Amino acid sequence: MRLTALNERAEMIGLKQGQGVAEAKAICPDLDVVEEDLAADRKLLEAIADWCDRYTPLVAIDGKDGLFLDITGCAHLFGGEEALLEDILIRISRLGFDVRGAISSAPGLSWAVARFDDSRVVPPEAMEEALAPLPVACLRLGEETVVALQKMGLKQVSDVLAAPRAPLARRFGTQLLLRLDQSVGLIDEPISPRRPVAQLSAERRLAEPVQAEEEILQLARQLAETLKSGLEARGVGGRSFELLLFRVDGEVFRIMAGASQPLREPSRISSLFTERFGAIHDDLDVGYGFEIVRLNVLQHAPFDAAQGDFVGEGRQDGSLAAFVDRVAARLGPECLQGFELQQSHIPERAVRPMPAMTILASKQRTANQDAGRGFFRGERPLRLFRVPELIEAAAAEVPDGPPRQFRWRRIMHRVRRAEGPERLSAEWWTEEKPEPTRDYFQVEDEGGHRFWLFRKGLYGQTATSPDWYMHGVFA
Repeated sequence: MRLTALNERAEMIGLKQGQGVAEAKAICPDLDVVEEDLAADRKLLEAIADWCDRYTPLVAIDGKDGLFLDITGCAHLFGGEEALLEDILIRISRLGFDVRGAISSAPGLSWAVARFDDSRVVPPEAMEEALAPLPVACLRLGEETVVALQKMGLKQVSDVLAAPRAPLARRFGTQLLLRLDQSVGLIDEPISPRRPVAQLSAERRLAEPVQAEEEILQLARQLAETLKSGLEARGVGGRSFELLLFRVDGEVFRIMAGASQPLREPSRISSLFTERFGAIHDDLDVGYGFEIVRLNVLQHAPFDAAQGDFVGEGRQDGSLAAFVDRVAARLGPECLQGFELQQSHIPERAVRPMPAMTILASKQRTANQDAGRGFFRGERPLRLFRVPELIEAAAAEVPDGPPRQFRWRRIMHRVRRAEGPERLSAEWWTEEKPEPTRDYFQVEDEGGHRFWLFRKGLYGQTATSPDWYMHGVFA
């Protein structure tokens, strides 16, 4: 058992990370030790990262206890880099955390200064000067490399900067030089945001927190009106939206809503969140209210502007897409299912269930184009069974005729009309084991009921007669 983290008081009495718990308790008998919970620590760090979205959408998690924020183009909104850093440190410390931070042109330098120096802003012309007096551990190297450097007398970064690069590369590898160049800004080091970056965004910072659901939805509509001009300028409409609610105590709520077709109209966008609020009403704890409300467009697509009628008042709110969007927003995108055609001759493989939103978005239609041609002309049954059901067929015409009668679900049916066969074979180039050929028949019994059944296999290919299956019904 070893110490993995310390508070300020533990550091003041001389305890260190990696120290044994027994040794630490010998130094401080009243030491309070809590078992480490990596999952809880990660969840807490992600919550702080969500809170940092108020400063920039480009937030990345660094290890177990750090965050990277790319504030390029954002500092002026908070009065400059120094004011932004001060605001972050004060607000997080008020939440009960010991926090340190640094701003520079290189993520590696910010990491080093925040952990081995005082919190401050490092100007571009003073990057090497700020890095030089720090220990070599600030270069984010492995423990073995740090120990080896210290044994050679290279204890500070200034010692490494003054040493010839070729011998360093031969002795310690290229990782040392890479980290050194990244820390002084000679090599760019990209930051990978933990969440997708919004295509468009609008936010409202409130003087007084809001708590009522109606007020939040009204703000969402106002933000959607702000985004409309940006969507029109790009010739696109929003497909995926995200409403961020920043609570005054630091909690952040993310409410997602999607649309089957690109949207611009603020009323349509706000209606999606109206349905979402109806679904998550009990899970939204407003607490003391929300101080920041932000609406993001995560995905957009080309918008096809079309006039609905001569007066320009098309009934879009009553369209299938609007209905699908409202139901999906309340019950989830998987609640409405459609079918996507697949390249297979076997009927149960010829379609794949998909969310209706996805089908409408890709403008795919699964309605049978031949449905109006009448009975016995190749159309598929109204109800297709997911798994064909075995039937007892009697007196079938050999070799390719339909059965004269069959028993299905304990009921005998006598065939009055029949058409077929329609011979279908599986894709032999994808099958590990050869699949028997199917001969499909459309039959009608004496009571006028119509069925779609097939014979699996051909007569004469096996010692026993082929089996018959019911695959669907027409009416």
